[in-house]
Formats: sequence, C-alpha cells, structure tokens
Amino acid sequence: MKYPWLYEELAQKPGVTQDFKEEWQWTRFLVGGKMFAAICKGEDGADALITLKLDPAEGRFFREQYEDILPGYYMNKEHWNSLRADGQVPDSLVREMAEKSYRLVLSGLPKKKQKEVLGE
Repeated sequence: MKYPWLYEELAQKPGVTQDFKEEWQWTRFLVGGKMFAAICKGEDGADALITLKLDPAEGRFFREQYEDILPGYYMNKEHWNSLRADGQVPDSLVREMAEKSYRLVLSGLPKKKQKEVLGE
C-alpha cells in the first residue's frame, strides 16, 4: 500500500474504534459506532482499496480528477468513494479526504454523542 501511514492516522482521531470484518476482509474505522473509513484487502491479502465517505458533489469532483478514485466499493455510490491503495492520489488529498469523512460522519451523530466522542 502506498499510504502505510493511513492506519495510524485514522486510528488516532478522537473517539475512533477499529475492527476487522473477516467475511469482508475490511479493517473498519468507526466513530460513535458509525463507519467513516475502511481499508479493504484484495484476493492476495494485500491492502487494495481505501473507502471514505464524502459529500456527493465533492466525491464526483474527485472521481473526475483522479482515475484512482472510484465509486464506493460495495457501498452507496453517491456518498462513498474508494481509492486504489497503490494509486497515484497525493498523500495530502488522501489525508484531506480522510478528515472530511471523519467530520462528516461525526457531524451526523446526535449532539450528545458528538460531545461524548470529543470528550466534552
């Protein structure tokens, strides 16, 4: 995977938990019990796709700009986007997309849950 730092970056965000869904071969990152990112393994066991949630218009824009950003793999194609883990998307954009995905899912939680997650 071209973005080996991503596991740690996703896991260190406030309130994040992670698990591995054996049947899907996905490492999922959740905030408040809701998934905001997944790193999906291919048939060879190597990381193949990174799946993130984005505003639909922004997701479409990024898919038009980068051939390595695709509609979400096994996810709602309007809200989720998958990046090839060995692709050519700049690190800075992957970081930005991961942060936006986290913030989008966090903002969708009830206010009480948001404060709990953020330790307020």
